[in-house]
Formats: sequence, C-alpha cells, structure tokens
Amino acid sequence: MSNKSRPDKVLRRRSPFQSRLRNYFLTGVIVTAPIAITIYLTWSFIEWVDEVVIPLVPLAYRPESLLPFSVPGLGVVVAVIGLTLIGALTANLLGRTIVRAGERLVDQMPVIRGIYNVFKQIFETLLKDTSDSFKYAALVEYPRRDLYTIGFVAGDTRGEVVRQTGKNLVSVYVPTTPNPSSGFILFIPREDVLILDMTVEQAMKYVVSVGVVVPPDTKVTPLNEIEKQFEQDAETRRRSA
Repeated sequence: MSNKSRPDKVLRRRSPFQSRLRNYFLTGVIVTAPIAITIYLTWSFIEWVDEVVIPLVPLAYRPESLLPFSVPGLGVVVAVIGLTLIGALTANLLGRTIVRAGERLVDQMPVIRGIYNVFKQIFETLLKDTSDSFKYAALVEYPRRDLYTIGFVAGDTRGEVVRQTGKNLVSVYVPTTPNPSSGFILFIPREDVLILDMTVEQAMKYVVSVGVVVPPDTKVTPLNEIEKQFEQDAETRRRSA
C-alpha cells in the first residue's frame, strides 16, 4: 500500500483509563445536573414568592419581628394557605357566581380575553388528573398514512356521527406539542387505533417534552437478560458436543 492511500491523520483510540474517566464524568453530570437545576429553580421560585407575598403580610406577624433572622419559604406557606382558602370559597354557589361574573367581564376585553383563556386552559390541563379524562394512550396515523402521532382515547363515538358514517368509531384526542391543551378530536375506526402499553400520564409527558422524555418499553427484554440467555445456549451446545 502506498503512502498516498494512507490517511494523513490516524485517530488515536482512548486508553481504557481515559474512557473510564470520561464515563465517570458523564455519569456524574447526568446524576447531578437534574438535581442541581431542580434545586436552583425551586429556590429561585421560593425567593420570588417571598418577595411578592411577604410585603403583603403585616409586619407584626412576620418572623423577623420576633427572630433575628428571616425565614425563607414563608411566602410560599402564605401563598398555599391563601390559594386553598380561595379554592374553598369558590367551591360554593356564591364563589362560583363571582367567578362566572368575573369571566364574563374578562370576555368583553379583546386582548385580555385571549391571554386569560390560554393560561386557563394550560393550567386546567396540567393540574387536572388526565386519567379521569382519557382511558388509553394510543398511536394513530395522522395527518396521513405512515405518519404516526400519539393520541388519547376518550371512549367510543356515539350519536349522529356513528349514525351518519355507519362505522365503529373511537373518539381520539390528538394534542399539539408542547401545549396539550389545544389539539384535534378525531373519530377513527377502531381497527386503525393502536393502543399503547404506556400510561396516559407517561404519554402526556412524552408529548409535553417534545419527545425527549421517552417512556420505558416494558415489553423489551433487557440486554443483560439477552446476554445471559446467549451464554446459556452456548453452554448447552458445548455440553451436547
């Protein structure tokens, strides 16, 4: 072989020690990064709530009036208690009447109406128990054949839709990403709906994360089990020989 046919640069392979150090470092990043980011965001949220809520508390009732230091998280506690009381008050007839009157007033404001409705739908979707709304997560071909998307089965289609089509249809909600509060309701023949093994909550996380958070496939055999079976088969062949 001539020198011209050889590559100008030869890639050096990492030593086992270097590969081990690299794997240890990446494993450390994978373990600590989510924890650190979660702690940072949580602490930032607590500080922000404290800055907003604590000024609303009378000075005589603040811990710093009795203690030589401030108590972090007091604003969060006050906010949780306040939101719980608001929820309890709006649960009765008088509270619901006041909320409906406020929503009618907001609906008359062109710009504010759109902002309010969007955030209301988002929070209702995130805080609502999705298991009560949908029965299964499913895979459907949408918007055309050979393109698949995740949908949520709401139940069997009934009424005029079934009478007009004469087909056994299933009502499937196909959400948009990353905001699942908007989407499409599709009436699909039952044989075209592939029910998934993942739960509704796992599928919702899959959609919201834009496909980053992939639910585990419980039906796939782990690699160590496959290797163990391969070794057992090889040992059986050696003994039989």
